[in-house]
Amino acid sequence: MQIESLIYSDKLWQVVAEYAQNCSWKAGSTLAKQMKECHFSDWERVFAALDGDHIAGYCTVAKTDCIPDIAYTPYIGFVFVEEQYRGKRLSEKLILSALTYAKELGFDKVYLVSDHVNLYEKYGFVKIDEKEAPWGAMETIFMHLT
Repeated sequence: MQIESLIYSDKLWQVVAEYAQNCSWKAGSTLAKQMKECHFSDWERVFAALDGDHIAGYCTVAKTDCIPDIAYTPYIGFVFVEEQYRGKRLSEKLILSALTYAKELGFDKVYLVSDHVNLYEKYGFVKIDEKEAPWGAMETIFMHLT
């Protein structure tokens, strides 16, 4: 399994955008739209987990996430692993790659927004806040030291 850090000019960018568009997670279409509309700039990245030529999952490192008007940055977002690869610690590999990248950029903290309970805590994230998302659900904001 290989983790690739992608920017818009990479040949895998459009492939990963299509994969996200067609994956089983409804948020994948949001990521695909952001990728196709060049929402990622500067140091922001999409990380793709590759099993040979097959995409097995992805995540992002971005300046913002789904909750507007809060000062936290950067975020790991859109963490997704295809069903057949779950249970093999692929989420952890994606997250570790994203954390390493953020640390290389000089960030000492990384944030993540989720409604999952007892998932990201096992990767070292701690709850620091809770906010209402634009769609009305309460979301937890987690932090991880790099």
